[in-house]
Amino acid sequence: MVRENVAAGQFYPNDFGQLNKELEECFESERGPGALPVSRKDTKIHTILVPHAGYHFSGPCAAWAYKEVGESKLPKTYVLLGPNHHGMGTGLSIEDWRTPFGLVKTEKNVIRDLKDTTDLQIKEQHHLAEHALEVQLPFLQFVNKDRMQEIRIVPITISRDIDFKKLGKQLFEYSKNKDFVFIISSDFTHYGPNYGYVPFASDIPKNINEMDQKALELIMNYDTEGFKNYINKTGITICGYMPILLWLAMMENYDLPDEEDNTIEKPVPHLLMHYTSGDVIGDYKNSVSYASILFK
Repeated sequence: MVRENVAAGQFYPNDFGQLNKELEECFESERGPGALPVSRKDTKIHTILVPHAGYHFSGPCAAWAYKEVGESKLPKTYVLLGPNHHGMGTGLSIEDWRTPFGLVKTEKNVIRDLKDTTDLQIKEQHHLAEHALEVQLPFLQFVNKDRMQEIRIVPITISRDIDFKKLGKQLFEYSKNKDFVFIISSDFTHYGPNYGYVPFASDIPKNINEMDQKALELIMNYDTEGFKNYINKTGITICGYMPILLWLAMMENYDLPDEEDNTIEKPVPHLLMHYTSGDVIGDYKNSVSYASILFK
């Protein structure tokens, strides 16, 4: 069975050539990194946090992180953590996924292991209409053109039906010695009447930026409780806050001694890019924020 694309033609082009051209423009645009990925380096990254809106809006932001992906070692597995915008629950997908560039295969042994050793279960129906993970795949294929057939993914949609602390510990234990790169899919502040979130009516760009920067600071400082409290206090509309909380809970287990008194150091965060859809179109009445973070 194959999970067919549902976001092509809406969030990104459905045509191979047009998709390739738009991705090139994301990298080379004014808000992008300014160049396509070059040769791979002998370096490894741990995690990227990237947006998932239409490529016209968030693609240049995502390109910053994917340039780092394309210039680092190809891991055995990319673990994708994203929200569900349709009220569906948490779940793994074991089916291969199709994009206009071709099939992206899932790492089926890892997915079965996670089903057996964590609270995660295979729930294909939770992925059928969801775009947050799908829009990451053409980027992955584009920056791994030289080894596209070797890409393996573990898609996980994350909702509020999980104990994020418990699952975070489980994911840490399973992944700590494995060749994984995590991809967290999340947009940031959704401001305006279209999103039912209008906490201020003046100095809108400045206030949106301040809200985003506080959230980004908490994430980059690995402050799980601070981030959770900030969500609850402000009601900030970060659609991927549950995947972020899960990942932060997983990271709490780093820098802690294990049974053999060994520790795994947390990766170093780097904020690569941040802007809003309001910046793109010059209208902040309804605005969505995008951020690209590298953890290396």
